[in-house]
Amino acid sequence: MKTLDSIALGLLIVGGLNWLLVGLFNFDLVAAIFGGQTSILSKIVYIVVGICALYSLKFFPLITNSATHRN
Repeated sequence: MKTLDSIALGLLIVGGLNWLLVGLFNFDLVAAIFGGQTSILSKIVYIVVGICALYSLKFFPLITNSATHRN
């Protein structure tokens, strides 16, 4: 499970950096690499990153439990 967690985190970072580029420079790196926003490869990347975001929701209880035990 730790490997899957690391992959999800890595893809979330990639997605976050892509959104940073879109916000600051109106440049979509995923679209630039994979042939436009409507290309099948870009859509796959967007979908996988979104699935990783949903998967990562499981970390919220871990974060809140960790913060509660420290105090």
